[in-house]
Amino acid sequence: MQNNSTDLQLASLRSRALAFVIDDLLVTVIVMAIFWENIFAASQDMDAMMVLMETQLAMPLIVLKIIYQTFFVWYYGATIGKIIIKIRVIDVNHWGRVSFFSSLLRATGRIFSEMFFYVGFLIGFFNDGRKTFHDIVGRTLVVNA
Repeated sequence: MQNNSTDLQLASLRSRALAFVIDDLLVTVIVMAIFWENIFAASQDMDAMMVLMETQLAMPLIVLKIIYQTFFVWYYGATIGKIIIKIRVIDVNHWGRVSFFSSLLRATGRIFSEMFFYVGFLIGFFNDGRKTFHDIVGRTLVVNA
């Protein structure tokens, strides 16, 4: 684990975006596998599909995203997407491992970043640390691994 600030390099927004896509695809595939029968049954009727998404898929998807993001960032310092892209999440104060609580705050903040037209992600374009809303809430930085 690197604890010297001179060894740390912020992850690019491009690498963060690629990790985001990988993670969201993975979580989506898991939710689709769990609810496959319901999705298949509703696939012929658009109204039924919309009802299914609103009533049965939205909350499990949100909960799974929070669990996935919290666990992987806390335990491994990176989600599967971040591991593949070779970036990691660190605590902004001591440049080390993120606490469980900070990881949970970050994961919850990430949901809000997505829910409000991804504005929380756009914040990363306008500050020196490339911090998104969820990085600010969780007191984290994303750096190259």
